Amino acid sequence: MNPLTNVKNIKKLGEQELYSNRKTSWHDQYKDSAWIFVGGLPYDLTEGDVVTIFSQYGEVVNINLIRDKDTGKQKGYGFICYEDQRSTILAVDNFNGIKVLGRTIRVDHVANYKAPKDSKNIDEETKRLRREGCAPESN
Repeated sequence: MNPLTNVKNIKKLGEQELYSNRKTSWHDQYKDSAWIFVGGLPYDLTEGDVVTIFSQYGEVVNINLIRDKDTGKQKGYGFICYEDQRSTILAVDNFNGIKVLGRTIRVDHVANYKAPKDSKNIDEETKRLRREGCAPESN
């Protein structure tokens, strides 16, 4: 088969995907959520450390690292919300399976993030994000 024909066919398929409403990626099912799950984190990382790492792919607007209620020590996992949902795709694709301080982290989308109920001292911006969500409205 002629390589030029292959390129034309690939271009045609790409244009069809662009202009159709078909789902083209497994990421599409998470288009309404700007939250990701992060697991396997080194226990001594702070929220600031995690934000610094994950800011490579967009502005982090909220973070919830899960801590032991009695000791306050980090459990090695948590949730991050980006300002722009498209950042979640970059984070999942580029961070899942990498090593951070010798530990392999897991990063995945979160479809329906539920804020913790026992949060007492949260600021107004965090309350708004939890009420309205982080991802922009879908058209």
